[in-house]
Amino acid sequence: METVCTGRVWKFGDRISTDLMVPGSRVLANPGLGAEEAATFCMEANRPGWAVSEVQQGDILVAGINFGCGSSRNGSMPLKTLGIAVVLAESVSRIHLRNAVNTGLPTLVAPGITGFVEEGQSLKVNIITGEVRNLETGATMSAEAWGEGTPPYEILMAGGLDAYMKIKLKERGLVS
Repeated sequence: METVCTGRVWKFGDRISTDLMVPGSRVLANPGLGAEEAATFCMEANRPGWAVSEVQQGDILVAGINFGCGSSRNGSMPLKTLGIAVVLAESVSRIHLRNAVNTGLPTLVAPGITGFVEEGQSLKVNIITGEVRNLETGATMSAEAWGEGTPPYEILMAGGLDAYMKIKLKERGLVS
């Protein structure tokens, strides 16, 4: 996993729900959709066309308070599929934060982030230390990094829960 991410910022507001990331009428109503096709509907209701023609591999998503609120849908999956490198939010719903860890999408709580950066600017984020640098202004701030050696840290560094479990099973000689 990349531990330092540099990318263009997309800003979203407060209370971006998982229903916006995984719209039920478009994704859940069509259970045969693959991950790539399902991701094309991400944020469609509040930013039409974003997932299809705007977001690029390595971009960074910045959001306000209570990011990922709403249902227990895994909103981090379409974001990761679209190539979002890291999510920085003022605050994050607990279940969404856990889904992000399990998906392997670095998601850091960064109080003050929405006033720190404008959409279209570039950030450099160290997901190990939590250091965030605005490449346009040179300013830095700190996000809440995961503690090294903690289970969420280990899962993120492995690339998500599936990858983490494969590593652990190999270490124990249970799979080759």
